Amino acid sequence: MQFSVADAKNKLPELIKAAEDGEPVTICRRGVPVVDIVRTSVLVFAVDEPERLSKRAVSALRNPENVLELSAISLVEIAIKTALGKLQLSVTTVQQALDDLDIRVLPFTGQHALHLFKLPRHHNDPFDRQIIAQALEEEIPVVASDEKFRLYKGLRIVW
Repeated sequence: MQFSVADAKNKLPELIKAAEDGEPVTICRRGVPVVDIVRTSVLVFAVDEPERLSKRAVSALRNPENVLELSAISLVEIAIKTALGKLQLSVTTVQQALDDLDIRVLPFTGQHALHLFKLPRHHNDPFDRQIIAQALEEEIPVVASDEKFRLYKGLRIVW
């Protein structure tokens, strides 16, 4: 199923139900599939614990029509947490995961940082707040399981 952003807004409950049932749903802007931004934990789960991903997240990651992007902030978070011993991922493993899942790295810009000033304090994790600001600024959904993400008005979640 493929819909424009305008059509998808009118049929959102139907599209969500179809996606939850495992049917591929693609929402396009001017004929181009909408980009899904992947949260840091989703990449880690995809590498180490794929069984922790929801069916909808797996479907989004496997759909060849989706353009997947990982925030550069997620790479910073992975590197820091690896250095602190909280994660056991090598740069080779992370690069291989990016290649295997065909994920592009989305640069974090000054405009994304300025969007942080507009965010309410629903979430205290600085990495997540940067990813949320980036997704809102770019108007792209986030693949994430954290319920706090749903508190941000206008943020689209895939899970």
